[in-house]
Amino acid sequence: MINKIVIYTDGACRGNPGPGGWGAIIIENNIETEICGKEDNTTNNIM
Repeated sequence: MINKIVIYTDGACRGNPGPGGWGAIIIENNIETEICGKEDNTTNNIM
């Protein structure tokens, strides 16, 4: 049996540098898990 995992991610910041955030949805065995985070001073490339 092959275990398939799908991950969708995105991130952005306001200003460069500036406050930013990121999020991800992880789908494994039809179970969705959402994770997210933020930084007070970051760049669009880091997010």
